[in-house]
Amino acid sequence: MGSRHLRVPPQGYSPWTSLNWSRAHITHGVFLAAPGDRRIVGAPENGIVPGAVFGCGEALAPAALGFHGDVSAAAFSPRADRLLHADDFDRDVLERMRRARAGARAWLLGGVGVLGLLGPLAWGQLRMSGGGSARSGGSGGAGTGRVHTLPSTPETVRLGVFDTTLPNLLEIDSGDVVVYPNTWSHFLNRLQPGLSIDDIARLRRENPGRGPHSIVGPVGVRGAEVGDMLAIEFQRLTPVDWGATFVNPGDLGTGTLPEEFAAGQVRYLPLDTARLRADFLPGISVPLAPFQGTFAVAPAAGGVTSSVPPGQHAGNIDLRDLTVGSTLYIPVWQAGGRLYTGDSHATQGDGEVNNQALESAMREVRVRVVLHKQAGWAWPFAETAEHWIALGIDADLNAAFRIATRNTIEFLHRRAGLSRLDAYSLASIAISFRVTQFVNQTRGVHALIPKALFAAERRQAISIV
Repeated sequence: MGSRHLRVPPQGYSPWTSLNWSRAHITHGVFLAAPGDRRIVGAPENGIVPGAVFGCGEALAPAALGFHGDVSAAAFSPRADRLLHADDFDRDVLERMRRARAGARAWLLGGVGVLGLLGPLAWGQLRMSGGGSARSGGSGGAGTGRVHTLPSTPETVRLGVFDTTLPNLLEIDSGDVVVYPNTWSHFLNRLQPGLSIDDIARLRRENPGRGPHSIVGPVGVRGAEVGDMLAIEFQRLTPVDWGATFVNPGDLGTGTLPEEFAAGQVRYLPLDTARLRADFLPGISVPLAPFQGTFAVAPAAGGVTSSVPPGQHAGNIDLRDLTVGSTLYIPVWQAGGRLYTGDSHATQGDGEVNNQALESAMREVRVRVVLHKQAGWAWPFAETAEHWIALGIDADLNAAFRIATRNTIEFLHRRAGLSRLDAYSLASIAISFRVTQFVNQTRGVHALIPKALFAAERRQAISIV
């Protein structure tokens, strides 16, 4: 569907002069605008417009001007859920619609009409502080908690490690949003267009036992305890205008075939963020799908841990599906969880065979963090509009495959109500297992569990936590 444009009446009716709801969709009589796609002059930074007629944002109050969420959920037709599984819709938009749908239900049943237009008059403008240190802002609106900003600076970033001996840079509550502006590229932002492959190799050799990643953190989550799970909801991932793809010289021993590429090379690709493409060579372009290669909680071992091998703390999992609208679930191993991130990617293939994605940096990473108490999982999971994703990680790829298979069976048994035998059979006939990455010391395998396997009513009852 095309864009919809809605003009607010002349000044005096609204403090905002115009609305542009791009990539919006109409379903079951509700006008749904993808969060972050609306452009509002003078609107809050988080894009929340509580008075937008029949609009739903990323943080609408579940019962604002309407009925309780349970009532609205019961009245909303389950057929709307089938939009998530229609092949001819924009999946990114539908994922954001799914997250906004609960808010849309309450607003639809409550009726916004003229009252909805009055909403913006009661809202103050969210202002997020920048600068060289972590800052906490005001409330992000009903349902989101506070918005915090954590820039990358020499004080907030460490090279190639998760350092659990550091104090928390931020303390947040469940439901809060963390914004990471201007993340650093590899080697504390030294990776920039023009840096030669010899210099890249030298920087790697100068830091043995560490990764190349610029890791920002930790961020503590109040109330997080061992056995809990943290959901990281990716709301915004905006890359810079370049990316680097490089092959390390063979003597560094990285990648799948180091012995076959002694010299190595680096290419810097301009990123067309409007077209979401990068030209690799004349006549060859690759689609962009930005994500954070590394997101971690503090590992159980504590101390200072290399950022290279992923594990049960997540970390350098390099799961290319973690784009905007997706969620990463990480089990907590230390009090407070203690979140770290880095390793910004513009795109990547499954396997990451030469040891690098299209390495880049982000103008902005924006995530919402939600605490789930005693979730009962010992391994990370992920979720997109189309799939629940079970992970397995081990130095032995065969063992990683078995872990991913076991986690898939447990998910289908515990969350979907299948017997273990039926879960094992369904995994074999309907679920694809892929090598996430083969190159990070521990190997990753992920299972893509299609939500479309389940009828709408059953699918709505299934969740990771």
